[in-house]
Amino acid sequence: MSARIFSPAKTAMQSGKAKTGFWVLEFDAEEPRKIDPLMGYTSSGDMKSQIRLTFNSKEEAVAYAQKHGIDFRVQEPKEAKRRQISYAENFRYDRKIPWTH
Repeated sequence: MSARIFSPAKTAMQSGKAKTGFWVLEFDAEEPRKIDPLMGYTSSGDMKSQIRLTFNSKEEAVAYAQKHGIDFRVQEPKEAKRRQISYAENFRYDRKIPWTH
C-alpha cells in the first residue's frame, strides 16, 4: 500500500488561489482499471483509490502516513513561472514595444 502526498495546483478556470494551500494524501491504484465492454465505463475493485484525505500542512500528512505504516512519496508544488504585472503596466511610457491599436 503506497500513497502520494501533494498540494493541488489551481485549476485553469481560476484566476485566484482558491481551494489551494492544503495537502492531499491519495492512495495509488493496486490493480488496473477495467473497461466495461457494453457501456465503455471504467471500473476497478480497488476501494482505496477512492480515498482522498486532506491536511492543513505537509507535516501532518507525513505524520499520518508514518503513524499508519503507509509507504508514501511527497511531490512538492511547482512555483508559478509567470510574473505578476498590473494592468497599468500595459500603458507605461517606457515600454520596449509601444502599445497601439
